[in-house]
Amino acid sequence: MSTPAPTTSPVPTTVPIERGMRTIIGAFVAIPLLAVALAVPVAWGGWLSWVDITLAAVLYVIAAGGITIGYHRLFTHGSYKSPRLVRVLLGIAGGLAIQGSLDQWVADHRLHHARSDEDGDPHSPWRFGTTRRAVAKGLVYAHIGWLFDSNNTSVERYAPDIRADRDLDWMSRNFGWLVATSLLLPALLGGLITWSWWGALTAFFWAGLVRVALVHHVTWSINSLCHVFGKRPFTTRDNATNLAWLALPSLGESWHNLHHTEPTSARHGVLRGQFDLSAEMIRFMEKTRLAYDVRWPKPERLAAKLKDPEMRRRIPGWVEPTRP
Repeated sequence: MSTPAPTTSPVPTTVPIERGMRTIIGAFVAIPLLAVALAVPVAWGGWLSWVDITLAAVLYVIAAGGITIGYHRLFTHGSYKSPRLVRVLLGIAGGLAIQGSLDQWVADHRLHHARSDEDGDPHSPWRFGTTRRAVAKGLVYAHIGWLFDSNNTSVERYAPDIRADRDLDWMSRNFGWLVATSLLLPALLGGLITWSWWGALTAFFWAGLVRVALVHHVTWSINSLCHVFGKRPFTTRDNATNLAWLALPSLGESWHNLHHTEPTSARHGVLRGQFDLSAEMIRFMEKTRLAYDVRWPKPERLAAKLKDPEMRRRIPGWVEPTRP
């Protein structure tokens, strides 16, 4: 008599999140946002220097770039490959944005693409319906409310490659050290540059708390605003849009309509005039051999997915086919 083959349960899409973790998430959302609310009176009181502005700007680009070219285009979608040291450094840079551990971020975003604007999407603004009131409620949920959901996306199901990589897994499990570094490094640098405790305090406020809040809400605006407002030049199965005014602070992520058409493309702003700083960073990395096997968009594929054929002229490198 043969032995029946063992059965295995399918890996669930989501797993319960501990209540205490939601409290921690709430603190890391609320405290930087409170700093933004206090920014005007603090600046008016003279507690803002060029050291604070410079540190905030540099750390903003590092953290936001770690999210866009690291967490998003490299780890989630595999838009390019890079040497291990570069991968580790990008993982660290993304962690400085304090948007969650690398494995959880990747899992959430992959589930979003698998169920985009459908039932199961972790942050669709259309989850409550299509009336104005429902969409308004959905925008709040997609921007920030989803962070407090009772379930997390399953890392085992949606990011097993991150869990299997020893360096990336270690980074994910020790995310708390990146949080501490992100908040304390500005204070350390500000104190050393100005050689004062006051310089450390103001740098902590501006380059720490305020900078984290700005990176948070620019990134979360892609989840919310870029699925409701803006233009949709490319055909997609969801409601992903382009928001031109958000392109610079998001480092090119707000060219979101193309991204949902070609998720693995290393460039999101593909039409003339669509500046994509993250793609330019990847281009520089490719030229300096810090990135390879880059998946640049092909003009003919882009042209085939444009809703308006006349817009093909805005695709760099596009050549009209000659008629026989």
